[in-house]
Amino acid sequence: MIYTNSVGRALQYFPQHFGRTTHAKPVLVRPPYGLYPMKIFYVKHLRICSLILLLVWALQPTAKADPVPVRSVAGTIHGFLELRSEDGQVVASGDSIQVVHGDRVTSETIFRFNDGSVDDETTVYSQHRTFQLISDHHIQKGPSFPHPTDVLINAQTGEVIVHSTGKDGKEEVKTDHLDLPPDLANGLVPVVLQNLPLNAPVTTVSMVVVTPKPRLVKLVISNVGDDKCFVAGYSRKAIRYDIKINLGGVAGVVAPIIGKAPPDIQIWTIGGDATTFARERGPLYPEGPIMTIQLASPTWPDTPKSGH
Repeated sequence: MIYTNSVGRALQYFPQHFGRTTHAKPVLVRPPYGLYPMKIFYVKHLRICSLILLLVWALQPTAKADPVPVRSVAGTIHGFLELRSEDGQVVASGDSIQVVHGDRVTSETIFRFNDGSVDDETTVYSQHRTFQLISDHHIQKGPSFPHPTDVLINAQTGEVIVHSTGKDGKEEVKTDHLDLPPDLANGLVPVVLQNLPLNAPVTTVSMVVVTPKPRLVKLVISNVGDDKCFVAGYSRKAIRYDIKINLGGVAGVVAPIIGKAPPDIQIWTIGGDATTFARERGPLYPEGPIMTIQLASPTWPDTPKSGH
């Protein structure tokens, strides 16, 4: 499960605030005689050239990445997860349930929060030679989410349906159609990582985000090395991936400049003959706190011994 909706804040921020000052008063400094007109000409010329280059570079079309090949066929599983806040407290209990019918996989990851909130994502995809998203339905609701959302993506038709709450408190439903690429990875990022070869270069996949209007962004995935972790006291090697969100276009250039670039997300996997997801760190919603998702094990209360 991966959350990237914070990119919308950069797009909303840019038109109103970039380049504006409100408190500083202009100060006129008279330059030496004869230099002022020439300097102004060159400064304006450089600014115009820089802006043209910026826009030309930002608006260059990007090549569509191919879908990730199937290296490890997904099977039916039921795993347990926990969600921890920045201070290490468990704030939600999660289930990851995956069912396979032929070459079609239905995967649901649901978190039930201590305050009654719910984060529920159901992803349907095929795994015939490559992984292909069929649909993704992601719901976030409850006190833990300032802006509850319900987003349904139909990758086969390109239809994106967004249920949200308007300023008047009434439900709003908006439908958009996008030209969705074959490498669309909503709900599939852990699956993608589990199927990357260890020596794979930087991998790029696409994702739909709501800003609040649906749009496509690129996820740039890099293997940044190994970290040590422990399983029941035994040392294991975990591979750490860094995921950068590339907004594309002018927004992708401007967002870092104005401090509105979405944060990177880290995911750890444990390899071997069968690679498995182990941990994820990142925000759950726009400008939200950094949370940690990791595997959990069932525990039992102490019970009296037999015969007592």
